[in-house]
Amino acid sequence: MIPNKEIILTKSDKLILQAMRTVVHGLGVYLGEGCEIILHSLEDLESSAIEVIHGHHSGRKAGAAITNLALKMLEDIERSGEKKTLAYFNHNKDGITIKSATIPIIGEQDRIIGLLCLNFYTDISLCQFISTFLPMAPQNQDTPHMIESFAQDVDELIAEAVSEILAEVMNDPEITAINKNKEIVIRLEEKGIFNIKDAVVKVADQLEISKNTVYMHLRNLRK
Repeated sequence: MIPNKEIILTKSDKLILQAMRTVVHGLGVYLGEGCEIILHSLEDLESSAIEVIHGHHSGRKAGAAITNLALKMLEDIERSGEKKTLAYFNHNKDGITIKSATIPIIGEQDRIIGLLCLNFYTDISLCQFISTFLPMAPQNQDTPHMIESFAQDVDELIAEAVSEILAEVMNDPEITAINKNKEIVIRLEEKGIFNIKDAVVKVADQLEISKNTVYMHLRNLRK
């Protein structure tokens, strides 16, 4: 019998756990087949697993009970009062080494309402591991390659976006001179830059045009 650590979840608690399902699926896509990911709810410990990704490693599915180790981790977290992630090495019954992490999920009233458990199985082949993270691997050929700006603030973000698109448009001979600024505004809009507060003013300053001109292009585009 599992020790009674069950709690009654509030509506907000349930919404938090529901939102975590998207996180679990995203981690599954990112980390690949070698990582088992399990989302536990503390509402029913005998059927605590509410989402399981790559459960073929352990055979667990949604509806599985909480593990003894997860219970102990929960007890340690509550006893110490430190609601922090615990990372550790683990072994399954077949002796396979697993790099694990248990992440407490905090709900209303600062209670732990669930656990997010990551289990990376080290018995996967090196080839399989590399294929998950390197772009030249055959398995990743359909994964889009993107360039992400890690700007320090929104001013830098806007400046980088304008500079990049400005160079593209100015070097495109098929765009007439009279339409250059219009095309720049269109491409910035497609990138979502104008969702940032005061972006119109900052873009206008960088392009050395009036903010009214930027607004005009945006109005025409959004029509």
